[in-house]
Amino acid sequence: MTIKYPAGTRQNNSVQNTIRTGKTTKKALTFGKRGMGLEDEINEANDYYLANRLAVVHKKPTPITIVKVDYPARAAAKITEAYFKQASTTDYNGVYQGRYIDFDAKETKNKTSFPLKNFHAHQITHLANILSQGGIGFVIIKFTTLNEGYVYPASSLIKQWQDLKGKQSISYRDIVAQGYLIPESLNPSLDYLKAVDLMLESLK
Repeated sequence: MTIKYPAGTRQNNSVQNTIRTGKTTKKALTFGKRGMGLEDEINEANDYYLANRLAVVHKKPTPITIVKVDYPARAAAKITEAYFKQASTTDYNGVYQGRYIDFDAKETKNKTSFPLKNFHAHQITHLANILSQGGIGFVIIKFTTLNEGYVYPASSLIKQWQDLKGKQSISYRDIVAQGYLIPESLNPSLDYLKAVDLMLESLK
């Protein structure tokens, strides 16, 4: 039995865009993101932030309990049975400008809305608890077909969840109005802290 971890497991190799001369175009920026999933883009950004001392953000490990391990060879071990210890909260957390940040990341091919079924009640409660302690909570929502990513404040997500009772969808229009567009960038390809800066500015 092979244990399958959540999609988009982080890889150590970094993706670098080799475009150095000429006018930067949207086509060039899109080319740099080709083949990268949202989690890969966030991990790349986090590596960049850490290397440049801008922020310390990491993906939370997925807690599992190992039940059975087979040893087909003396120097080899294979996990054949395991289960998750508890329901996960959000994907990422860390420190930015002296403040604790905590966020989740989701993507959709839908062009007009984002289904709330992508979140769970315990995640909403977790984000509410983060806000109650003065932390920064948000979700990164990427519309893959439109090639647009937004930092959507946890406060807006919580209100939508309560109003819609965790069902239906948040309209694309509401996400654009209440969220903060992540600007296109070459390095990192998803510079989400630029959008977080805008969100923090609006909270002052």
